[in-house]
Amino acid sequence: MKIPNPEALKASSVPAKRKPLYKSLFFQILIAVVAGVLIGHFWPDLGAQLRPLGDGFIKLIKMIIAPLIFLVIVTGISAVGDVKAVGRVGVKALLYFTAATLFALVFGLIVGNIVQPGAGLNIDPATLSQADLDAKTGSAAPKDAASFILDIIPASVIGAFASNSLLQVLFFSVFFGAAIVVIGREKCMPVINVMETVLELIFKIMAWIMKIAPIGAFGAMAFIIGQYGLDSLGTYAVLIAACYGAALVFIGLLFVVAWGFARVPLWQFLKYTREEFLLALGTASTEAVMPRIMTKLTNAGCSRATTGLVVPTGYSFNLDGAAIYLSISLLFLAQAFGHNLDLGQQLAALGVLLLTSKGMAGVPGSSFLALSATAAALGIFPVAGVALLLGADRLMDSMRVVVNLLGNCVATFIVSKWEGQFDRSVMLRAFNGEITNHDSAILLGKEEDFEGQELKRLSEGQDPSPKFSGAPTREVVAELPADNAARAGLGSKAK
Repeated sequence: MKIPNPEALKASSVPAKRKPLYKSLFFQILIAVVAGVLIGHFWPDLGAQLRPLGDGFIKLIKMIIAPLIFLVIVTGISAVGDVKAVGRVGVKALLYFTAATLFALVFGLIVGNIVQPGAGLNIDPATLSQADLDAKTGSAAPKDAASFILDIIPASVIGAFASNSLLQVLFFSVFFGAAIVVIGREKCMPVINVMETVLELIFKIMAWIMKIAPIGAFGAMAFIIGQYGLDSLGTYAVLIAACYGAALVFIGLLFVVAWGFARVPLWQFLKYTREEFLLALGTASTEAVMPRIMTKLTNAGCSRATTGLVVPTGYSFNLDGAAIYLSISLLFLAQAFGHNLDLGQQLAALGVLLLTSKGMAGVPGSSFLALSATAAALGIFPVAGVALLLGADRLMDSMRVVVNLLGNCVATFIVSKWEGQFDRSVMLRAFNGEITNHDSAILLGKEEDFEGQELKRLSEGQDPSPKFSGAPTREVVAELPADNAARAGLGSKAK
């Protein structure tokens, strides 16, 4: 940002005009989602044909996710300047993910036992067809733990980017960022400067893509309603009520966890990220909002390194909404075939689901694969019985998307706080509508607002906001040696 002149400082004291409602991205997406529902319901054939609008928007987002994750993680690690801290973040994130998923699965089993969503259906196994299930999953088999871990290591770095394999990109990014720290930030500064510039370009591209987000949400919602209709709601009423009711209670628990561990008022966070959550609902995809949700988390005081590590990893390892759905659906299927699982069988199912639910983000028919593997392991009902959920699965997308996304946001806050890379004062500024760093302003398309905000801060004698968020808190930096504080990008504040 340019250094303001006296005239600009004087002008900054004039209150900014409030933007018209129709220019709000949240309002535009809301109208698009409602219009999509109406088109899909009243003109289902037309709605089903609008799928390319939603698919095209999601493909545009996926186009930049891999380079975005690489650049965010590398520049974030280089800013922190501590390889051991990166390792600690990874271990703490995995510990949290495992605990959260295990709790979500157990919670889902408790709800399934109480509500009994499949009781009384008395499904005849002879009426089932494996073909429908195979069409959904592509006859794929769930990966075992060893295969999943080996698949995280890319056979080729170029291949990882080309196939958009986020865990493989993340794996290479950590090594690249760690190498910069070991070699030395000063020596690698030319490379870092290039990456910072390219990241700004990626942010600008993302800002352009988000301008057509309402079109993508409209097409995706029209297709979902047109293809699957609202009539399915009655058929699976108890199952849907059980899953959505469990999701609401689980979200309430996330409110308690976020406040208790990191002092994050989650209601204010939801208000702050309402555009991203509505877009995720409209497109039934958390990937569609990954770049913006990462940006808003860094804007809200989480370090760039922690956000870059936790969010992409959580997309594969921390699927809380999917875990709730899987455990309730498993009991639904067992009850539909007249089986009441005892405690031992449910514990065995819990172990299988805990393994099969990992690493399935973006895998076609992932929930069906996990349930099929569990059904095969337990042998209580036929694997083909999983096809009973074909009519309800799409109706669960909204629940899974919201809980998965919110769970990963809470995980980012908690791990950032746990590692000492969270600045709550910056979070409060963000929740009050401020843009706390320049890069966030670029991606969110609010550069003019950011410049006006910075002029006001300077006129009041406050420190300017940094270029990007990616360093530990000021208290942590103050305790570091001078050379490490300089690496963290806050050397002037540590003095």
